[in-house]
Parts: sequence; C-alpha cells; structure tokens
Amino acid sequence: MLRQLTPSEVIQRLEAALAAGEMIAQATLLTGLGLSGAKLLVYPDGTLTGGFGSADLEDRVRHDAAAMMAQARGQLARTYDYEVPTPPGGSPAVVRVFIEVFPPPPHLVIFGGVHVAIPLTTLAKTLGFRVTVADPRTKFANPQRFPHADAIIPEWPQKAVEQIEIGPSTYCVILTHDPKIDEPALTAVLGKNAAYIGAIGSRKTHTERFERMARHGVSAAALDEVYAPIGLDLNAETPEEIALAIMAEIIAVRRGGRGGFMKDADP
Repeated sequence: MLRQLTPSEVIQRLEAALAAGEMIAQATLLTGLGLSGAKLLVYPDGTLTGGFGSADLEDRVRHDAAAMMAQARGQLARTYDYEVPTPPGGSPAVVRVFIEVFPPPPHLVIFGGVHVAIPLTTLAKTLGFRVTVADPRTKFANPQRFPHADAIIPEWPQKAVEQIEIGPSTYCVILTHDPKIDEPALTAVLGKNAAYIGAIGSRKTHTERFERMARHGVSAAALDEVYAPIGLDLNAETPEEIALAIMAEIIAVRRGGRGGFMKDADP
C-alpha cells in the first residue's frame, strides 16, 4: 500500500510531470474504503504515487489508467466501479474511482530559425504548444530572435535530437531550405513515432531531396511519413501566412480533421 498524497503534493507532481512533457493519470477515490477523495497518480511506466489503502485496488486502477493513457489523444476521463475484498464472511465492497488522463502539451520542434519560424513560434505558443527551435547557426537560434520559445538548441540536427524527447505528442517541422540541415533533420526524426513531420519546399525540391535520401538508405515508407510540401493550401505568401498554413495542417492532423472548407464538409 502506498502513502496518501496531500492536495498540494498532487498538484506539485502533476505540474512537474506536465512541465517535463510526460503524460500522467490521476485517480480519485469517490466512494468506499472510508477514504473518499484519496488520490493515486499513475505514470506511463506503471509507477504509482499516493494510494487507496488497497494494493489490489491500486493494481486494477494502474491497469485501467495505463489503457486510457495508451489511447489518449487529448484529456480523457472515466469513472470505474471496482469490487474489493472485505474481511472473511463479508460481501465484496464496491468502490467508485474517477480516472483522469493529462497528456503533455503538444511539442513543436522547429529545425531552422528562419523568418517563418518567428511567427510560427508565436502562433504555436498561442495554441498551447511547447516550442523548441534548433539551428546550428547561432545568429538564427538565440533568445533575442525567439523570446517565446521554451528551448533553443544551437546544434546540428543529430545533436539536437539527442536533447529532445520525440514521441506521439511531438510535431516536427523542417524549414531551412538548406540540404545540409534539412536532410539530416529529416533523417534524425523519421522512425521516432512523431505525431507529425513536415518539410518546407516546392514539390520539385522534395522530389530531389527524397531521391538523395533514398540513395542513402532511407526507405520509401519512412519518407511517406513526411508532409511535403508543408502546410494547408491557403495560397500563403507572407511568413505569417505560411506559419498559419503550417499550424492549420498540424491542428488538422492532431484533431483528425481534413482541412477543407466547412461549407463543403459533410452535414
């Protein structure tokens, strides 16, 4: 059995997990066991913090919370009823537990601190994304140029990726138009289960880029993961409009949208 958490401890640990980009589930005992309001935090690796005074119940909550975290695309909450053993001769007691999953904020990773990256960072922050900017050129990757970025990594893509946790809540965009940066960035993030990988450039640019990468052993299946040319077709021209087109495509991917006109959508 685990020690019960105080309300302040729950808040501190939730905030710490989310700040670190980790998913976490919080289970609250609603009725039963004389411990209404007790909290249990469940981490993706199965670690538990807090407790309900019943190891059997905690194990079952761990199992259900893990299943919820595995399918969570956004915040998810469910209520479960469990039977727990009672002293010999007694009927099983039914307890009710509310489980809420808190996914980490989506993380936008920008390779290339170019002009488009500036409004893209601002827009992404407005939409609730954490933002990391990576560029080996310090004149492009610095806090003065990107005051709203959560992290700035002045490294080549292979080194930068070593400092970034890439997974199902990560959205990667490659923006430099420089093959020395763009192609290593694509190679570094492909196959890492990112939610989205997009690269700027014309269709001709992408055809040539993918041909070069294929000659270096990158599979066609891996290259098919890339959204290229990047962004929804808004006929965008300015850096701000291009940033909007990129974020619109990312939101469509994240929410399962199609990116068309609402007037043309099925009723």
